[in-house]
Amino acid sequence: MPGGSLHSPIWKPYGLYGTIDHVYGFKAWDAHNGWTLAQGSVNALETAAYLLYLYWVYTYGEPESRQGRGAPAKETMGRWKALSESRTVHGRVAVWAVVLAYSTAWLTFSKTVLYWLTEAFSGFDNIGHNDPYTLFFMWIIPKWVASYNVIRSSADQSSSGAWLVFPAFMIYIFAQEILQGLEVAANGGRKSR
Repeated sequence: MPGGSLHSPIWKPYGLYGTIDHVYGFKAWDAHNGWTLAQGSVNALETAAYLLYLYWVYTYGEPESRQGRGAPAKETMGRWKALSESRTVHGRVAVWAVVLAYSTAWLTFSKTVLYWLTEAFSGFDNIGHNDPYTLFFMWIIPKWVASYNVIRSSADQSSSGAWLVFPAFMIYIFAQEILQGLEVAANGGRKSR
């Protein structure tokens, strides 16, 4: 929060954002609204789960020469191009990795939908004070721009629109992996594509 020891310089933009969306500002802080702390706690859990997934994939996965399903093109990744290569994890670790990633993506998606529904059902209590210009340029546009940027691999981490588009995409990809695994199991271990 503005005036706090950790506010400047990293979190300074949130001082402005807290005046646009009061759930992240002094209104919620003064009202002892638990949403922001609860959301932050779940964010920490999600981050740990995503990092564990990446650890499993890059520790136990075997690289393949083909482009990873759902991964951005290697040319657009620059020095992070290894993140777009396909890696295959086998056995029990593979099962745990895909279930963890699928579940965590659902958590991210659901939490964002919950936030948007809470805002809508409260009569837009936290953003309704904005004039149309401010709301459009400081809340709506940044959310949709961030959603677009997530698809292009350069997400704005402060936008909840991004937390709908990217997790929905991940849910789709990981569901395909789960279904493929179930099909292999149903076919007696024979892979079919």
